[in-house]
Amino acid sequence: MIISTRTPFSPFGIYRNKRNDPDGSDTNGLQNYDDLYADIRLWVEKGWIDYNLPQLYWETGHRAADYTTLLHWWNAHNYQRHLYIGQDLKRSIDKNELHAKIRLSREMAFVHGNCYWYGYQILDNFEGVADVLKTDIHRAKALVPAYTHMHDDRPGAVKKLTEVFTEDMHFLSWEHAGDTTNPEAAQKYVVYRFGHKEKVDIKRAERILRVTPDNFFVLPYEGGEKKYTYVVTALDAFGNESKEKKIKIKL
Repeated sequence: MIISTRTPFSPFGIYRNKRNDPDGSDTNGLQNYDDLYADIRLWVEKGWIDYNLPQLYWETGHRAADYTTLLHWWNAHNYQRHLYIGQDLKRSIDKNELHAKIRLSREMAFVHGNCYWYGYQILDNFEGVADVLKTDIHRAKALVPAYTHMHDDRPGAVKKLTEVFTEDMHFLSWEHAGDTTNPEAAQKYVVYRFGHKEKVDIKRAERILRVTPDNFFVLPYEGGEKKYTYVVTALDAFGNESKEKKIKIKL
């Protein structure tokens, strides 16, 4: 399978303070440009990096570097590149702000997601944070936003989506004329499930059951009377998603 490479950068959370640059943020702290010699705004504007992940580790209302102020500044200076927000888990939990910060980030038009620091605090389930992420903040699966500046075309849709019965298995199977050595061809498949008569909308992440490199999906047994619509799409290495293929199933 092909893995397309992205060039990221995770800068300190302040590019420049407004007192040094009229286009800077209304903050008063260490600066990427002046103190760390990193002109991150130029790099993003020129398209030299594929995604930007500023470290917005301060709390809301911080006197020198307010989280909300910086979130809005980076959102306004994304230059059509992917933007993810670095979150300080411990500080956010200590200040009881984790939910509010994620909600604010999701209200931004150009923020594509969040990244959590330190990662080991999730592995250790610090203050139950792994449980909160799994059951609340990130309870639905999600697809990585497509890197359309690298490649902006859909892979072909799957073909011959079929319900298959064997002696010991009930599964969906499909075909795809993809090439695993070609990043523009299908590399993975997304399986969605919708209720009987429910409108099919693949923008609803909560309907994703699995993202898989396989061309089959094992179905559960629910008594043989429940009706569903299953949908399968293809993803290329850049995250572009194909048109959907549907099949009605009784489980």
